Amino acid sequence: MPEQGQPTRSALLVLGCPQVPVQTSIALYLMHRLRKAGITPVVAGNRSAITLLIVADPKREYLGEALDLDRMIDQITEKKRDFDLCFVFIHNDAGISYAATMGAILKSRLYALIYGENFDKIAAMIDFPCRNIAAKAVHNPMPLKKMLDEAEPWAV
Repeated sequence: MPEQGQPTRSALLVLGCPQVPVQTSIALYLMHRLRKAGITPVVAGNRSAITLLIVADPKREYLGEALDLDRMIDQITEKKRDFDLCFVFIHNDAGISYAATMGAILKSRLYALIYGENFDKIAAMIDFPCRNIAAKAVHNPMPLKKMLDEAEPWAV
């Protein structure tokens, strides 16, 4: 937790289409770890991704603020929002585009959480500065959780 008088750090989690099942569980796990470290998580995504999180966390113990992704991009480009950390969940080309966008409009440390059947091919397509956390995780979140725990981005 931040000491009294210290500004609260924040992290943006950018969720794509929840086509790959592990996205929701890893997002909730990451929010838990961030909160435990005194970092406020904010989620941006499409309606389906956000609805899955709301249903999975009805008391909002981990999920706090959640906004439409396009609205969040507008707020960032209008200099109304900024974050210390940004995590982009990636399992396809669209995720890479969102990560590149976040890397261009935010000054925060950028993490690409890459998962799915073709995680290695997706990771090879990233040609901009970010920290890749990648694992073959589709239905079982444990390989990606392990990589996330090893990286400990909440400790930065």
